[in-house]
Amino acid sequence: MKYVQLTFLSLLLFCVTGMAQQKTSGKAIISTPGMYTEECKAKIEQSLFKQYGIVAYKADLKKKNVTVTWLTDRTDIEQIKTMIANVGFDAEDVTAEETAFKRLSPECKTPPKSTIKKP
Repeated sequence: MKYVQLTFLSLLLFCVTGMAQQKTSGKAIISTPGMYTEECKAKIEQSLFKQYGIVAYKADLKKKNVTVTWLTDRTDIEQIKTMIANVGFDAEDVTAEETAFKRLSPECKTPPKSTIKKP
């Protein structure tokens, strides 16, 4: 009987500690208007892959935005925007880092001719 009670107590404590370790996450859609080509998309995704605390990311080339999910105790939205800006792309209210923008390929610096509207 004592063995059963001890086993039950151990199992209960194990379950309670497991629930206490659940991580909270945040999710946001970040506008990246300078993402014109697949190459630009790949650069942004590579930078997000390296960022500590990011759980998931998906860049949408047509909508020109990035959906990011992160662990709130490891990073925040401002650090993620800064990471995108450090690659050379604007991320909502954070402007691109100038030297990183200069290192981008010409395709990532100017929009394709098909998207430029004629007056």
